[in-house]
Amino acid sequence: MRKAVYLIKRIMGLDYKNMFKIAKKISKKIHKGRLFIVMDMVKCGLKYQAGYYDYLEFEFYLLNSKERSTYLTRGKNNEIIRKYNNKEKAYMFDDKQIFNEKFQQFLGRKYLKLDNNLEAFKKFLKDQKEIMVKPIDGEGGKGVEKILTDSDAKELYQRLIDNKQILVEEVITQHKQMNKLYDKSVNTLRMFTFVKDGKAYFLQAILKIGNGGVIDNFSSGGMYTFVDDDGIVLAPAIDQADNYYEKHPLTNEKIVGFQVPLFKEAIELVKRAALVVPDMAYVGWDVAISENGPLLVEGNWFPGVFQMKPSFKDNKEGILPLYQKYMDI
Repeated sequence: MRKAVYLIKRIMGLDYKNMFKIAKKISKKIHKGRLFIVMDMVKCGLKYQAGYYDYLEFEFYLLNSKERSTYLTRGKNNEIIRKYNNKEKAYMFDDKQIFNEKFQQFLGRKYLKLDNNLEAFKKFLKDQKEIMVKPIDGEGGKGVEKILTDSDAKELYQRLIDNKQILVEEVITQHKQMNKLYDKSVNTLRMFTFVKDGKAYFLQAILKIGNGGVIDNFSSGGMYTFVDDDGIVLAPAIDQADNYYEKHPLTNEKIVGFQVPLFKEAIELVKRAALVVPDMAYVGWDVAISENGPLLVEGNWFPGVFQMKPSFKDNKEGILPLYQKYMDI
């Protein structure tokens, strides 16, 4: 019943103009009629809970039925979150200040909430040439800035309050190998874990890379790629405009084959973090690799769907069979 309600809501809320625009794009690419593509999209929506973005992003037009059934679609991802994540604990992840308090042992940096205490802010700034500031409840990197601390402390304090950037953090010193990729932002790993019967399991990881800005978020101009269980990049990075990069366009550093340093340590970090709130069983952790080791940036209790495009690999199987080893989905 819940699945049927979800499908009805999806159908009612579809942006049909955009759907036909995507169908036209795919039609030109594979030389099949738009109507055929639209009908196939509808079929995939009903059978696999795949929206038209899933159809495009995971290249369902290249896959047969057996291969399509192995992909984690947004509908199935929503099922996982409903089934395994306790929404009553969501505030621990949504509020960045509460998250920092709950997971303080994994942060590896100082932080301060601006709470009507100018003197505490001045004290925090004493040893900081620059700081990261962010809203308590922001998403997608919105409102996150790196700021030099050479301005008047009182004026800066008031500006941050006015902008609702009330969480102030020490800037992470990124590992020199990660800096080679891109050094204007911290290039983080999104690492997925699942907790079952008191034990945490590592599922997969993607590497997010900055590209022209001070944050690596996909929605803010960054790009992402996939790494294997040893931390080696498997595929070209992709940005929001669907451009692919085997080398970074600004640093010319090779992306495919890049070895993420301290990757095994990062896996152990997120597995330990996952047990702090075990009834939030499925989490996507953002992890930075600093000079002193991996550390948490934030946790996402409603993580997005990431799978390598079928055209990037010989085996066209999706991530769902791996998830099914641990989850009843």
